[in-house]
Amino acid sequence: MYVSYAQDTHSDGDMASVMGFSGFGKKARTFDLDAIFEQTRRTAIERSQQVLVTSVCSLPPQVSALALDPSGARLVTGGYDFDVRFWDFAGMDAALNSFRTIQPCECHQIRSLQYSITGDVILVVSGNAQAKVLDRDGFPVMECPKGDQYIVDMANTKGHTAMLNSGCWHPKIKDEFMTCSNDGTVRTWDLSSNKKHKMCFKPRSLQGKKVTPTCCTYSRDGKLVAAGCQDGTIQIWDRNLSVHTKFHCRQAHAPGTDTSCLTFSYDGTTLASRGGDDTLKTWDIRNFKKPLNVATGLSAFFSMTDCCFSPDDKLLVTGTSVKKDEGNGKLVFFDRASFQKVYEIDVTNAGVVRCLWHPKLNQIMVGTGNGLAKVYYDPVKSHRGAKLCVVKSKRKERQAETLTQDYIITPHALPMFREARQRSTKKQLEKDRLDPMKSHKPEPPVTGPGRGGRVAAHGGTLSSFIVKNIALDKTDDSNPRQAILRHAKEASENPYWVAPAYTKAMSHHEPEQLQCTLA
Repeated sequence: MYVSYAQDTHSDGDMASVMGFSGFGKKARTFDLDAIFEQTRRTAIERSQQVLVTSVCSLPPQVSALALDPSGARLVTGGYDFDVRFWDFAGMDAALNSFRTIQPCECHQIRSLQYSITGDVILVVSGNAQAKVLDRDGFPVMECPKGDQYIVDMANTKGHTAMLNSGCWHPKIKDEFMTCSNDGTVRTWDLSSNKKHKMCFKPRSLQGKKVTPTCCTYSRDGKLVAAGCQDGTIQIWDRNLSVHTKFHCRQAHAPGTDTSCLTFSYDGTTLASRGGDDTLKTWDIRNFKKPLNVATGLSAFFSMTDCCFSPDDKLLVTGTSVKKDEGNGKLVFFDRASFQKVYEIDVTNAGVVRCLWHPKLNQIMVGTGNGLAKVYYDPVKSHRGAKLCVVKSKRKERQAETLTQDYIITPHALPMFREARQRSTKKQLEKDRLDPMKSHKPEPPVTGPGRGGRVAAHGGTLSSFIVKNIALDKTDDSNPRQAILRHAKEASENPYWVAPAYTKAMSHHEPEQLQCTLA
């Protein structure tokens, strides 16, 4: 259902202003009410599922993310308790304790973790709109920008505007990664540029409406970008062409369910999808209209339930979920060719959320809904990894760390055995105030013109030296009468300045004075 409002009349303009919409000139705005209702319905379903998981399962914070570096030396786990924990197989003993715990996204749940192909950085996807990249030790390297949520076309904003769902690194380019979000976009990023996304892919339904991608992945050669959406579709684009899809399956899984995982086989010809409709399917991307194989009855209560191929491409593994006190979550193995169940492992009394089969270690990492991270290995066929730490004995606690210093209180002990008490500093300050040396106030720096023989800071020029000397205090505190009389004897014996001057003056003016008197 589409409703259009044209702003060329006064009444329509009032209606648009009341509803919070505005336009320019006489351009009509079209609003898809079906999309609005569908989004509201999806929000209600998500909230009800969260309530179901909380009330029915009543589990501790689940392990919602797992990642192993390419060498298999370090394991990183993330959960709904906002923590990211680092585990070093070579440094752990049989106690299996993590060596570092951080909260890189504050109060947001961790949804996905993955090492880059070089193993030097980690992509962290959480419940907020901004993905983060950390180094091997957990220190931040990059944070993706947040987009403008008021822009209609999501391709014109620089980042995601809603909660992230998944993310992964490019299998060939070490600085490129991808994220998908509830804003209806799949974006690729460059590690060297944190100002804007690199490419933006927008999944669309058959009617051209916006749909939400719940998971995303690259093909093994990095040329294709695949996304599983909430309307049950799987859409695949060419990495360099974001306009139209290259492969599109309209009914891959049941509409309204979350496709939790997409993964390509190592040979790159088969795509496996884990659906929220309790199914696991494999697809040939060359004939993408119908699945190759389908496995049903695989319950999944979590929106990030994994599936993965074995290193030899012969097996496909996924986990199952269970309700409380209704059995154990299992790790189920299917033959890729016949899709028959060949093996299963009872993991724990909670659902299996994450599973990862490392090709070098030949070990399987499992994250569960009750907060456990388990490692399954073969004593003969597996290499390093968990085999390094299980053979080590637990370290004994140092005695020095457990002992505390005990104090024996003896009120009547000799003074030489008494412990010095902390005395008040008030009396000592009073004594220091009376001491003229300690209480002497230092001279403040000279500001303005100099005085008292002191001048302000000056340079090394001649003018500065003259100014400094002018400012010197040359006042004479002696008796002025004595200062004059000390020259009296010399003046009388050798009159040079005063007496000869008066003598000449008197001899020159005296005849005129006499004549005037006689007249």
